[in-house]
Amino acid sequence: MTAQEVRLSGLLLQEHFGDVVEKVGTRLIRSGVLTLRALAYETKLPLDLVKKSLCVLMQHGMCLFGAGRRGPAGPVEYRIISERILHMLRYPRYIYTAKSLYGDTGELIVEEILQRGQMTMSSTVKTVADRLTHNMPEGQSMDYSEVVSAFSRLVETHFLQRCPPTASAGSSSSGAVNTPLPAVKQPTEPEEHPECYKLPYINLTGQGKRRRSSEDGEADQRAAKKAKTDDSECGDEGIYWQVNFQRFHLHFRDQAIISAVSCKLDQTSSEIVRTMLRMSEVTTPAHAAFTQALSANEIFRALPSSYNIARPILDQYLTLLVDDPMEFVGKTGDSGGGMYVVNLHRALANLARATLESVVQERFGSRSARIFRLLLRKRHLEQKQVEDFAMVPAKEAKDMLYTLLSENLVQLQEIPKTPDYAPSRTFYLYTVNQLPTARLLLQHCYKTVGNLIERRLYETKENKRLLEKSQRIEAILASLQATGAEAAQLTEVEEMITAPERQQLESLRHHINKLDSSENQVDETIFLLESYINSTQAAR
Repeated sequence: MTAQEVRLSGLLLQEHFGDVVEKVGTRLIRSGVLTLRALAYETKLPLDLVKKSLCVLMQHGMCLFGAGRRGPAGPVEYRIISERILHMLRYPRYIYTAKSLYGDTGELIVEEILQRGQMTMSSTVKTVADRLTHNMPEGQSMDYSEVVSAFSRLVETHFLQRCPPTASAGSSSSGAVNTPLPAVKQPTEPEEHPECYKLPYINLTGQGKRRRSSEDGEADQRAAKKAKTDDSECGDEGIYWQVNFQRFHLHFRDQAIISAVSCKLDQTSSEIVRTMLRMSEVTTPAHAAFTQALSANEIFRALPSSYNIARPILDQYLTLLVDDPMEFVGKTGDSGGGMYVVNLHRALANLARATLESVVQERFGSRSARIFRLLLRKRHLEQKQVEDFAMVPAKEAKDMLYTLLSENLVQLQEIPKTPDYAPSRTFYLYTVNQLPTARLLLQHCYKTVGNLIERRLYETKENKRLLEKSQRIEAILASLQATGAEAAQLTEVEEMITAPERQQLESLRHHINKLDSSENQVDETIFLLESYINSTQAAR
């Protein structure tokens, strides 16, 4: 991992799990593989705290353990899964996607599983039903069957999957000396684990229960312990579920492609591409360069009836998509009215290219962006050619090229006519290598997100006393409202926060909301660049 990725991982661990887990996780990232004793020695933490930290990381699928260099008889070694840590940056996006697809119930299911790492189906259903019931008007409650239905739909569309059994992971690690650690429990294809998306039969009937007192912590603990004992009565004991991050990423990729087609052409074209992606979303491998080939007849039958697209119009749109320079859709045959695929790798390359051009334009201006686009299209150009094609004065073009060169956004290639590399007999060609430039921008994005998180943590720490006071007053108000207090009492409690403090609170919330929004926007850029880099590596 790069220094910026290590820094960002440490900040995410600290924000979600605290300083101790952050210290253990960062040490594992920097050292690679460590035994328990070595980890406790290097972090200078008590062995008990190190064990608990490792349990937290393994519960969330961020840490692996297996036989070390000495084989099965030697001490167990631990290794961090850095990709899973960076996924925490995308948790709000996962939750929002579940809400937009499956409503409030789907949102709470994904939120609960993300918070706890992995859960049984029965425990998730009870917890979500209780939370929904608590927010409903008095006398109404959420039935368990509705939550089970939403959970089933999330599993059917592969947004949730079973956790691989621990025993099989441990047995795969047994072997000779220098056996590598077992593969991380990443989202896998259904054919690799036949029961990965198989729903168990659970004996669960009833409705969610309303929490009567939010202040009674002991009652909450008793309820949690009771839920653990009740799992064995539901028939799904030992079957844990986790979020399939890869499936969410495929959904994000598809949405980015659909949005790009909509901006480039029109809404009807984007709906055709959406239909093609939806028809092949489960059958297309995660790192495939193309979707499964679909005939025009199949696409026509699968189109939403609300669009009323006639068959001749569909053929015209498909021809338009195939002929478009962006090459999002390709034609592979003529059977069935024509066989069409979505060129996923080409689409991601174009999206990454548009991102790079946008960054250059925002940082260095429209003329520099014009030169950058010119080099992307022409591949190799001399300085005089850049001046002529971009229609920029020689002095300005020279300054812009050198600025881009100093930022490593443009590369200079020397092609000598003679072996002595004499300047007078050497061609100096400017070029842009899209993949290294995307990697460079990705590191800048990691640095930016780290700065945003640090600033948010600093703002929260500086106003900690005021935030705690506000939370206490809000809790008192909620308690008084629940008991039917008079308006005069509520007003008196509200006045415990002075006008300057209220103004400071509003300003703080405004700043934190802006920082959160900026994090999400930068994460969208990170996702596009990561997808393009991974797609390019898979294509090779």
